[in-house]
Amino acid sequence: MSVEQLQSSPEWGDGAANMGHVLQPGLDISHKVILYLEDISVSFDGFKALNKLSLAIDAGELRCIIGPNGAGKTTMMDVITGKTRPDAGTCFFGQTLDLTRMTEPEIAHAGIGRKFQKPTIFERHTVFENLELAMKTDKRARVSLFARLDDAGRDKIADTLKLIRLGAEAERQAGLLSHGQKQWLEIGMLLMQEPQLLLLDEPVAGMTDDETERTGELFKSLAGKHSLVVVEHDMAFIEQLGGQVTVLHEGAVLAEGDLAMVQADPRVIEVYLGR
Repeated sequence: MSVEQLQSSPEWGDGAANMGHVLQPGLDISHKVILYLEDISVSFDGFKALNKLSLAIDAGELRCIIGPNGAGKTTMMDVITGKTRPDAGTCFFGQTLDLTRMTEPEIAHAGIGRKFQKPTIFERHTVFENLELAMKTDKRARVSLFARLDDAGRDKIADTLKLIRLGAEAERQAGLLSHGQKQWLEIGMLLMQEPQLLLLDEPVAGMTDDETERTGELFKSLAGKHSLVVVEHDMAFIEQLGGQVTVLHEGAVLAEGDLAMVQADPRVIEVYLGR
């Protein structure tokens, strides 16, 4: 469904023609799609990083994005998170949030979390403290200074520790964790922010085979409750995740389908898998 069709739908709401940062409270996913990119173009010094890219991610979906270096994968995530403004095109979170008109903090607060390839954690703090610091609360200095963790907060951290399989490491200094455990901790920190959409950039790079398998199990357990967009090169990991795969090339969608389908596509073999 195009953005124009969405804007004419009854759920779109009043005032769409004069939209601000947020058109209406909450996230409207009544059409079952959580992220819409339509004809997104981005150029850097004459190089077209994205070339009329169109993509739709369903609510609760686990989508894998693959493609050769320079295909536009990182730029796509930069547009979604507000780091890069597109030259043209539209990008909507649900039906009512125009991401191209929102700041990076506003986008994060709206429910989009991003994990970069290298984990970003507070290495001198414990695993528990990292999750507590990441909790979605009022971060104003005066409020944070006098904040006390309540039972609900402790229960949320305990649930997250169990989910990311770091319960036994709760009081361990984060800097002492293995690479894979640090990745899981950062994912847990994102989950403490209660995102509806997670963008994950090469999350299993540098992991052992066992850590990679556990990460796949974690992602599959998150799908449904969250929507996940995973950028990866590890085909075995993508096969473990299952679901739809989107192949980017020269800033646009080259192919979409399950992994077997895209692996058999002659165009994909030529520009990516065959290299």
